[in-house]
Amino acid sequence: MKTRPDLIAFFDAHGIDHATTDHEAVFRVGEGEGIKDDIPGAHTKNLFLKDAKGRLWLISAKDDTQIDLKRLHPVIGSARLSFGSAELMEEALGVTPGSVTAFAMINGAERDVTFVLDRRLAQAERVNFHPLVNTATTGVSRAGFAKFFRALAITPLVVDFDAMAVIEDA
Repeated sequence: MKTRPDLIAFFDAHGIDHATTDHEAVFRVGEGEGIKDDIPGAHTKNLFLKDAKGRLWLISAKDDTQIDLKRLHPVIGSARLSFGSAELMEEALGVTPGSVTAFAMINGAERDVTFVLDRRLAQAERVNFHPLVNTATTGVSRAGFAKFFRALAITPLVVDFDAMAVIEDA
């Protein structure tokens, strides 16, 4: 499994400009509001899910996005969704609860985790995620975020959570 230093080395190797701020551990959305004030860009929430057929999903959304899991499964083409266990998260993404991040797809790509991205994050000029640990926040530009996924050969499934629809040309 890749670690924070591996992630930063990956960014550097692929020419992805990044800035990391170290801070106290943050375990859930709503914590660390003061920390966010000093970091420019869109802040996020991330959900690790498993569907009723055993398929794994990682959803990254803007931190104030409302996600209705009961209505989401037909939109993204999954079976009914529930939260994945901490053990499965660590096995599939190499992170622990509180550290879930889109950047964990550096590990999840090999484990067949499907990545779902909020339309508002896809359109944000800058996005912020934990760099595989919840004691720091790493920001990248929209172009850098797209480059990260291209380097992993992942095409995010972009969803407009307000309209509950997949965005084809995101």
